[in-house]
Amino acid sequence: MSHPLYIAFIWHQHQPIYKSQQAGEYRLPWVRLHGTKDYLDLILHLERYPKLHQTVNLVPSLILQIEDYAAGTASDHYQKLTLTAAEDLKKEQKREIIEHFFDANEEHLITPHARYAQLHTQREEKGREWCLNNWRDEDYGDLLAWHNLAWIDPIFWDDPQIANWLAQGQNFNLAQRKKIIQKQREIIKRIIPQHRLMQEKGQLEVTTTPYTHPILPLLADSAAGRVAVPEMPLPNNLFQWEQDIPRHLSKAWEIYQERFGCSPRGLWPSEQSVSPAILPYIAAQGFKWICSDEAVLGWSLQHFFHRDETGNVYEPELLYRPYRLETNQGDLSIVFRDHRLSDLIGFTYGTMEPKKAAADLSGHLEAISRSLKQKQGGGTALEEPWLVTIALDGENCWEFYQKDGLPFFDALYQSFSDNSELKLVTVSEFLEQFPPTVTIPSQDLHSGSWIDGTFTTWIGEPAKNKAWEMLGEARKTLAEHPEATEENNPKAWEAIYAAEGSDWFWWFGKGHSSNNDYTFDQLFRENLITLYEALNEPVPANLYNSIDVHLPRTEHTPEGFINPNIDGLGEQQNWDKAGRIEIGGARGTMHRATLVQRLFYGVNHFNLYLRLDFQPGFEVGKDLPNELHLFWYYPEIKGAVTSIPLEGLPNEAPLNHQYHHHLGINLLTNSTWLEEVGEDHKWHPRLNRVQIALNKCLEVALPWADLHIYPDSSLQLVAILADHGTFKSVLPEKGLITFKMP
Repeated sequence: MSHPLYIAFIWHQHQPIYKSQQAGEYRLPWVRLHGTKDYLDLILHLERYPKLHQTVNLVPSLILQIEDYAAGTASDHYQKLTLTAAEDLKKEQKREIIEHFFDANEEHLITPHARYAQLHTQREEKGREWCLNNWRDEDYGDLLAWHNLAWIDPIFWDDPQIANWLAQGQNFNLAQRKKIIQKQREIIKRIIPQHRLMQEKGQLEVTTTPYTHPILPLLADSAAGRVAVPEMPLPNNLFQWEQDIPRHLSKAWEIYQERFGCSPRGLWPSEQSVSPAILPYIAAQGFKWICSDEAVLGWSLQHFFHRDETGNVYEPELLYRPYRLETNQGDLSIVFRDHRLSDLIGFTYGTMEPKKAAADLSGHLEAISRSLKQKQGGGTALEEPWLVTIALDGENCWEFYQKDGLPFFDALYQSFSDNSELKLVTVSEFLEQFPPTVTIPSQDLHSGSWIDGTFTTWIGEPAKNKAWEMLGEARKTLAEHPEATEENNPKAWEAIYAAEGSDWFWWFGKGHSSNNDYTFDQLFRENLITLYEALNEPVPANLYNSIDVHLPRTEHTPEGFINPNIDGLGEQQNWDKAGRIEIGGARGTMHRATLVQRLFYGVNHFNLYLRLDFQPGFEVGKDLPNELHLFWYYPEIKGAVTSIPLEGLPNEAPLNHQYHHHLGINLLTNSTWLEEVGEDHKWHPRLNRVQIALNKCLEVALPWADLHIYPDSSLQLVAILADHGTFKSVLPEKGLITFKMP
């Protein structure tokens, strides 16, 4: 029997609990805004292509917040500001609006709307204080309106009211802003019913997650963090409340049954985090399958997945199949996502022309099919059923796409509809027809998450560990009150459930930061304060102080993929997740005053990026040397290397290292040349498709394809400014910049 290549998309829809029991309102608006932009349109796109089936995961605590907004009983701080007459705004409210009502993707949510873009340009070019001192009531009224309008998905723009608002553009009054908020509610009311309808039709499978999105392995025992990182620093007192696992699972099960009229089959473990300890609870609750990441599979099999130059795995027969997990409560199936394909959608395709992005994904899937055919000895058809799982966040990436992803989805879905060799299925559809035939012993299942197969994103740093200690003390206090049951003291239990959610720990410490770091810190502590108050216990004094230090970021390592426009303008939000090295003001023997103020660096799946910020008013050839040279080598790859061919270099590290690639940039002519060291240890020219732009700053994009290296390869780079081949200065002053190809 021949088979198509089966593909299971799993879209994960999740937001933490933003409601403050202390303030009685939602502190942040993201459920409401994503509710009008991402949850409904995702499946409405799919409904246009009835042959295509997918899986959507709805976190229970998100469902409850959606329903709160749908009922009109939810109120968030940003919504209250929107519904305040502009002439009644106080100075601090105006300051807050100026700071936060541009929290959106500039390219796709702000720039397309002339009035919104005008206000944003004023803030960026003239500054926040200028806006505070010069904006009129009309400016605030329009900003309040556009912050809400811009988040309404383009799929709804044919609605007459929305079309009129978009055409109007400015001079929005309070009555119109009230109608915009009401329109948001109308959209949000459709979300859960539409999911149920499409599941009943068979085109959609809806799955669930533990109640408030906790990391179940860490609830069972926070020492699970040391499975992947044996030397991980842990909280002084371990968190070990395994009994909370069935509570989160049963609440998720009940919420699901009430909304969808049936029992869930699949469970998305929060952050795709799994461990042997949690499996019996999942099976006992009645779930049939779970999903995790290829890194977890690799650790479990003691196998590292290698990929070719195009990013496709060499061992597809290991990744693209379900596995069986045996527990004393029954068997579970588990599927593992292709990490790279998922990340291409989540972080990279938004920068591409939609049809090219869709073609690239289809090309990867066709290459996987060819590879599997070769594994079976050739032939023109697949003799076994294989499943490629693509699983990712279903809400946060689309603002980086044209029209919130609509052109991408149309191109992608049409290609699937036309290609009989690629078939989109729900996970349960596949498992019912093709149950797993290979078993991973439960004790061999790795304890880890989708991020490198570890838990370091949520535990192990001082701030994260401090939060776990606070949570542990609160949970212990609750246990000392056996009279406080979920029935007679729901406030205490809801508070501990909320505090056990993963999101608070995500934002503590290094690695992730946003314009709302302090609010996340505050919400976590307020949940714990609520618990103590509900138990009539004294509130520990430390809960009134921030857990983390929330300072403006200066120097930091990369936090994620970046997708900058190479135009020399250096839009900050495009480089927000990049690594950053402050250079201005340094006084080294090889650095000339403050010629270069800072250096940004980062990657996505297609390019390596570099940005140099110079002194204001610089002139190439006068203040700034006329050449920039980038040299790098690959510490994990054996290959020919040689020394840097520039004059006047000190014989000291890193300038006396041996390098494999060289990119030269003439800053006067904007020309580039790429060289590679051959077996003769000499430099040889290579074709390059480098993009550069020099305007307010210098931005460089170097395609990975020009380097002919493999995914997961590390490289170490140094940048040198020179005049006609003569050394002038080196960046950074000490050491090298380390990149890793995704």
